[in-house]
Amino acid sequence: MISRLVGTVLAARGQRLVVGVGGVGLAVAVTPQCSLAAREGSEVSLHTHLIVREDELALFGFESEAELDAFELLLGVSGVGPKSALGVLAHLTPDDLARAVADEDEKPFKTVSGIGPKTAKLIILQLTGKLAAPRAAAAARPGADARADVLTALTGLGWPERTAADAIERAAVAAPDAAGATGTLLRAALAILGPAARP
Repeated sequence: MISRLVGTVLAARGQRLVVGVGGVGLAVAVTPQCSLAAREGSEVSLHTHLIVREDELALFGFESEAELDAFELLLGVSGVGPKSALGVLAHLTPDDLARAVADEDEKPFKTVSGIGPKTAKLIILQLTGKLAAPRAAAAARPGADARADVLTALTGLGWPERTAADAIERAAVAAPDAAGATGTLLRAALAILGPAARP
């Protein structure tokens, strides 16, 4: 099991880093925040989870142990695969996740592509009592409420939930300073969807 990865960033593309370790480049799936922070040629240290399947080995990397722990707990939820679990952590910090579960709030999960109402309920049900208590609200990642509000608006206009969630994520990554403002994020997501994609 590969539990920690320390090496040089050889490439950062989307939600994937290629990390050089001992002459070998290892592909690691990461959150958009981690990928955007990585610089080619810089050193990186990641806590990792290796998923072994018959046809592939998939490595997932996280900047903190808290993120890794949350990822592994999410994998234990029925219907949540590694891509969806990583998607949750792209939208929510471990504290945000703990707070949503403690408050039985499904709304933040619905901004994640692949997470529908049923799965959101299962996450809350199956993670209740398993997460550390969230820290003060000031530590929460900004933008979770705005993303949820924009998702509601876009699906109300007729876009499929997955299409809307993908546009919101792309808009938030492209303009992180605007991610916490509902109106600005909505305009950015609509610009990505474009008139040609209007339902």
